[in-house]
Amino acid sequence: MKPRIYYTKPSITELEVGYATDAARNGWGEHCYDYIHRFEAAFKAHLGVKHAIATSSCTGALHMGMAALGLGPGDEVILADTNWIATAAPIVHLGATPVFVDILADSWCANPALVEGAITSRTKAIVAVHLYGNLCDMDQLLAIGKRHHIPVIEDAAEAIGSVWHGKRAGSLGAFGSFSFHGTKTLTTGEGGMFVTNDDALYETVLTLSNHGRARGQTKQFWPDLVGHKYKMSNLQAALGCGQMERIEVLIERKRAILRRYRELLEGCTGISMNPEPDGTANGAWMPTLVFAAETGVTRERLQSAFAADNIDARVFFHPLSSLPMFGSRLGATHSADIAKRAINLPSYHDMQQSELDRVVKVLRNQLN
Repeated sequence: MKPRIYYTKPSITELEVGYATDAARNGWGEHCYDYIHRFEAAFKAHLGVKHAIATSSCTGALHMGMAALGLGPGDEVILADTNWIATAAPIVHLGATPVFVDILADSWCANPALVEGAITSRTKAIVAVHLYGNLCDMDQLLAIGKRHHIPVIEDAAEAIGSVWHGKRAGSLGAFGSFSFHGTKTLTTGEGGMFVTNDDALYETVLTLSNHGRARGQTKQFWPDLVGHKYKMSNLQAALGCGQMERIEVLIERKRAILRRYRELLEGCTGISMNPEPDGTANGAWMPTLVFAAETGVTRERLQSAFAADNIDARVFFHPLSSLPMFGSRLGATHSADIAKRAINLPSYHDMQQSELDRVVKVLRNQLN
């Protein structure tokens, strides 16, 4: 049996281990937030935003940000049909309704024309999800939001390292959210980050994140409203501090793996990969290959071929509209169709050339 090739795993060095050990040994009492504050400061500096709040997950960051914007029953939130459920779940938890629109065939992100067409009097937000490191057309989405006085939220869970015309993904909308799950470019094991340039929104989310206790409240254990418990631990933040010191190296390695896949697949017809339009940078969290319909290559065929070579196969997201909790509908055209003939490729930081060659050999065999 050939050695297993995993689709992703974190890059952890003695730097992160040392910080985590220090947090475990010394990060208590008056030092229980030291690494959290340090991590938040490093992340907002990297992103170029005014405020950052470390959270237990990207889902938690989205939930609190949406709550702070006042989303509730009767409201609608527009997002792409191709997504992980984590983007839609906070909308449902708040009693609002997710409205799914089809994706663009090249970026796999929300089609701006369909976003604008889906706006009603009940629309209270648009969520721009930067899928697999690919970027939504933020110029168009922000212009749509401005025309209709609707905030644009960025779900940048998968877009650390992605840049839209000089601005990092997550820094352009009303607020942005990030994931530091163990599969991500930067990890704290589990965890996330809420970011914004809006002072008032920041204060509201800061209060929500601390069980509803406002920063200026002088009464001990006195909540000002019913909040949430989505805090990141000091131990997790210690890992994050180490990762932030290596962030450019981590991003560049992911981008290098995507470039290498492109080079190894050069000359193959009937395939496409993560796009990188002029003026942008793709953080390349998850290199993804889409086979053209005429090749006859299917998701199931790809899964079988990868399994035969002991390689992890991670499928393209199913359309949210096809899930039972959202009606089990067929799904929008591109969202449903692309998912049937696409695969996420292994891309962990320390992949060797021999492993890349094995993956590409399986892919090339599907075209013969």
